[in-house]
This record gives sequence, C-alpha cells and structure tokens, in this order.
Amino acid sequence: MSATPITRTRIKFCGFTYAYDIDRAVALGVDALGFVMWPKSPRSVNVEQLAALSAGVPAFVTRVGLFVDQPAAFIEQCLPYLDMLQFHGNETPEDCQRFALPWMKALRMRDEIDLAHEAERYHQAQALLLDAYRPGTPGGTGETFDWSRIPANLAKPVILAGGLTVDNIAEAVRQVAPYAVDVSGGIEASHGCKDAAKMASFVRHVALADAC
Repeated sequence: MSATPITRTRIKFCGFTYAYDIDRAVALGVDALGFVMWPKSPRSVNVEQLAALSAGVPAFVTRVGLFVDQPAAFIEQCLPYLDMLQFHGNETPEDCQRFALPWMKALRMRDEIDLAHEAERYHQAQALLLDAYRPGTPGGTGETFDWSRIPANLAKPVILAGGLTVDNIAEAVRQVAPYAVDVSGGIEASHGCKDAAKMASFVRHVALADAC
C-alpha cells in the first residue's frame, strides 16, 4: 500500500535589506529569499548590497533577484549572487530567456488577462507569480485579488502573491493550493525591515493550512 503524498506549500519571503532578517528567515525554513533590484522600490538594494546579503544565504535556500524592465548589462552584474530571476515588468519571453539562470514571470491580474495564454507564452518559465494589479505599480501593492480567477489546471506552477498576511494566508493556501506563496509587506515592521514575529507566524499558518 503506497503512502499518501505529502503536499507542502513552498514559501518565498521578499524584499530583504538586512542580514539579520535573512538569518531569521533561514532559521524558519523559508525556501526562497527575494532581493529587489529595481531602484524605484523602497525595498531595493544595489549590486554591492546584494553581494553582501547573498553571501549569508546557505545552500538549498534559493536567492531570487527581482527586476523590472532593466538593462541586460545590469542583470548580468547580479547573476553571480543569485540562483533565480523574477521578472515583474513587460519583459518578453526572449528577454527572460537570455540569462544563464532559471526564471519566473510575474503577472499582474488585470481584468482581461488570459492566464492560459500567458502560461503558453512563458512556457519556459519555472513558474508564474500572480500578483494584484494597480496601474503604474509593478508589485508590492499590499493588495489581494480575486483568487477564484486562477484556473485549477494552469500549465505552470503558481506562486501566489499580493497582499498576503498572517490573517489571510491559511485561506489562500486552502482555496488556491498554490505551489508557493510570496510575501513582502505582510511580514514587515517597515519597508525592508522584517518583523520576526510576523515571519514566524506566517510560516506556522502555511504549515497549518497544508495539514488540513
């Protein structure tokens, strides 16, 4: 008799600017850490900061760099300190594929978006990250969207983002059953500064939802 498969929702914490926050996230067993390389974000870091912060990330924790329509030359400078790329702008599949790292594509949930079409268009992505849509803001809005709009049979793994907090993460996991969840503002004390209690509570609530 075969054992029942165990489903675990992966967790990505994003927007790190302090090494001690990274240490706390790693101790909690977080799967991936996000570094915002887009300078217009209040959570952004430069290449030198990325190098220093990424040096403290141990093996088997994925270092993800977030970019928004930025020059290829700049992204190339960041590659030695990252394991994966996350594109939040209007990048074409060709733009995303040109680098020697796996990547995911973030999609903002406009009313007219066709996720099946986008999954086919970005078929070489490792996953699609689904975020709330606000005109002129490529991410980090702190807003949720209607999770029922996500088809159950999407051809790509779904990373759910957008306004996730301790208060709604269990329901999000139960309703969407995403491959992973991505949170930034929902675990912060202020922009770029994480709250240790919120981080621990978020991880705990995901685990409890997985166990249901």
